[in-house]
Amino acid sequence: MKYLIVGLGNIGKEYEHTRHNIGFEVVDYIANKFDKQFELSRLAYTTNVRYAGKSILLIKPTTYVNLSGKAVKYWLSVEKIPLSNLLIIVDDIAFPFGTIRLKPKGSNGGHNGLADIEKSLGTSQYARIRFGIGNNFPFGKQVEYVLGKWTNEEEMELPTLIEYAGNMALDFVKIGLQNTMNKYNKKIKNEKE
Repeated sequence: MKYLIVGLGNIGKEYEHTRHNIGFEVVDYIANKFDKQFELSRLAYTTNVRYAGKSILLIKPTTYVNLSGKAVKYWLSVEKIPLSNLLIIVDDIAFPFGTIRLKPKGSNGGHNGLADIEKSLGTSQYARIRFGIGNNFPFGKQVEYVLGKWTNEEEMELPTLIEYAGNMALDFVKIGLQNTMNKYNKKIKNEKE
């Protein structure tokens, strides 16, 4: 069984450790957990890990967020990975910072990366981890906000949240979509109550 886990983000020093690059940071966490390094491949930085008897291809597209679909479609096709084994990790302004949800499908919510993936694959029926970054920006300043750096308070919480999202992604592979949603989505909801 092969899986494709995609962290969305932009390549380049100026984008490192910005809100829009949280997908990169989560797949970096997974790679580090297995002592793996990313290598530049076609349309993405890639590395492979073995987990729970399954093969996982981790990718960080080099196409920039807005053209992520090209890399996702290419690697799904080359590796012959079914859509049901695809997981996208994406920043989400619809959720407050600290909220992380696994969804089986859904709209792109105005996220250009998800919109491009949907267009390239011809469907929105793929799993995604939505990593809440909040929407604490003035009208018309969304681009500056998502491409901006984390606040000091957020920085302190980030390592725990990245670990949480990374473990959620690994459980998606190990115990499946529904079981992982039951395990994590419910937990987050309870923590907020």
